[in-house]
Formats: sequence, structure tokens, C-alpha cells
Amino acid sequence: MTPKLPFQGILFDLDGTLVDTAEDLTEALALALASRGVSIEDKRKLLRTLASHGSLAMVQAAVPQASAEEQEHLRQAMLREYDAVNGQKACLFEGIEALLDSALSRAMPLGIVTNKPARFTRPLLERMGLLKRFNAVISADTTRYRKPHPAPMLLGAQQLNCAPERILYLGDAERDIAAAQAVNMPSAIAMWGYLAADDKPADWGADWQLNHPQAVMSLPLWQQ
Repeated sequence: MTPKLPFQGILFDLDGTLVDTAEDLTEALALALASRGVSIEDKRKLLRTLASHGSLAMVQAAVPQASAEEQEHLRQAMLREYDAVNGQKACLFEGIEALLDSALSRAMPLGIVTNKPARFTRPLLERMGLLKRFNAVISADTTRYRKPHPAPMLLGAQQLNCAPERILYLGDAERDIAAAQAVNMPSAIAMWGYLAADDKPADWGADWQLNHPQAVMSLPLWQQ
């Protein structure tokens, strides 16, 4: 059923929805693998599509022949490198700035619900000058659970002081839509994000599929 109540707030996924972090993540993995004599130059395009799926998914795609133990070692090395490069090349997706400005002009509270750990989330937002714009920042370790569990979504809604059904959640992964659905929150797929070739967003059950961030401002529930 299509939502009928006007939006009172927006929650964003972070990587692949709000901020383009793929270059930083891929560079961290490249640095981790370089010490082992492995190059990923021919896999950068593939790795970009996996940036929303976490460090392990990127490692597995880069070195599928490695054992699970070695992949975990590489993942930890990637995260150590990411501490240094986090935010160096990250940027807002085109159109996000206009969406944030429009929401703030309406005094609409904004928040982030991400599966990125807080040790990376807050430094990234601070380096980009974004932290002050958001009323809520829910990271992977803010609650006991990660998306698609409803707990981080409910905490995000609480911190926006809005009922979940009055909040739009934007995300670029199936778990984002599942998390929103778990709390009856309207959801839209960020089609500008890190969708892989085998993703099937039409099957995820989102209320909308949006090709550009500013398409949010054309939704009837935004304009009411």
C-alpha cells in the first residue's frame, strides 16, 4: 500500500545513498592488498558496486580464492587502512545537497541509519562538515543490532521525534528496504547508489525507485 501521510522527516543510509565513499573504501582495500603483492586495478568497477555490502564482501570479490581466514585478515588490514583514508575522496552524491537544503528550509529533521561502525561514521561526517545537519546518526554499533533489524530504525525515528510512518527512508540495498518495512516506514531505493548487476530492486518492495536525489521533492507526500 502506498503511504498517504506527508513526510515529517528523512532518514538516509550512508554509503551509496548520502555519500559516495566507494573510492575511499576501494583505496583502503588496494593498500591492504598491495602489501601482499596483489593488485585490484582490474576490479575497481566491480568493487564499487559492492561498497554498500561491507568490507568482507569487497575482500571476497577481490580475492575469491583466499581462505576465509585469510579474507578476514585482509578485511582487518583494509579497516586499518580505511582509518587513514576515510573521507579523503568521499563526496555527496549529485543532488543530495539540494535535497538537504530543501528539507532544512522546511525545518524537517534529518538522520542517518547506517551499518557503518561509529568509528568511521562520525569522523567521515565531521570531515565533510555534515554532522551538524543531522538530528540522528545511528551507526552499526549504536544498538545491539544492524539493519535489517528494526532496532536502529526505531531509534532513528525516536531521535527525529517522528512516527516511523511519517519518515522517508532512502537506501540503496535490499536490507535498507527490509529494515524500513519492518517498522512501517515509507522507503525509496536510491538508484544512484551501489547497485550490482545482479541486484533486483523491483523485487525489494520499496514504495519508490528514485533515479536522482531531487526526485524526492517531486513525490506527492513531499509536496503536501
